[in-house]
Amino acid sequence: MTDAASNAAASSPASRARSDPALTAGALAAALDAAGDPVDAEFLQRFFKTGPGQYGEGDVFVGVRVPATRAIVKGFERMPLAEASALLESPVHEHRLAALFVMVRRFEVAGRPRTRDDAARAELHAAYLDAVRAGHVNNWDLVDSSAEYLVGEFLRADGQGGGLALLDELAASGSLWDRRVAVLATFAFIKAGDAGPILRLAPNLLDDREDLMHKAVGWMLRETGKRVDRDVLTEFLDEHAPRMPRTMLSYATEHLSPEERAFYRALR
Repeated sequence: MTDAASNAAASSPASRARSDPALTAGALAAALDAAGDPVDAEFLQRFFKTGPGQYGEGDVFVGVRVPATRAIVKGFERMPLAEASALLESPVHEHRLAALFVMVRRFEVAGRPRTRDDAARAELHAAYLDAVRAGHVNNWDLVDSSAEYLVGEFLRADGQGGGLALLDELAASGSLWDRRVAVLATFAFIKAGDAGPILRLAPNLLDDREDLMHKAVGWMLRETGKRVDRDVLTEFLDEHAPRMPRTMLSYATEHLSPEERAFYRALR
């Protein structure tokens, strides 16, 4: 390589990210910890149900609200994937959320039409699935801020077949968070006008025992009626409303008229 080519390579964004000692998991974790507030930490631990037997049992918070976390992450958006993946293993909730923000941002940047990097998007998708299966994406805010992009949008725009099989696998998992990832991933399809994935998953989740799943499925069904076709939603409700959990049905029918909502509630 010539000196000029070597200098150009060294100054590329990817090279700068690899060589910048500030763009590390430790540096981002330290920035978040410095912004933490003990009062907010106590509130967030209650809000995200971290007590014994609750869905977020044992999770640790340092007390950084989402807007502040996003502001801090802006300085770390070029963080290498290996560093973000390392941060996802942190026991601190805000650390894991920040790592996901980094990954989503990198995924979006890699999808820009003029500089599209399919290999980078595939690598981010794979790393995210590893983190999900390892139990690191383990609360509803972590799932909801990432699954639509790192699973849903990847399968919709980048997937080479087998995408719905992956959603089936996740939806059938014994892990609440795997199942929620599957459902939230369908949001990318819904926004693109495709209700197929949520209509495929929802009937198999009507008997799910978790309220967080009732909310997720109902939310995606509601969005189907708003963004895809109202008739698609009502046809689903005509068939399945008698079996739908109360919360799921309530979420799914939020934008319908009071009379329609009463009609579907009566079917239960």
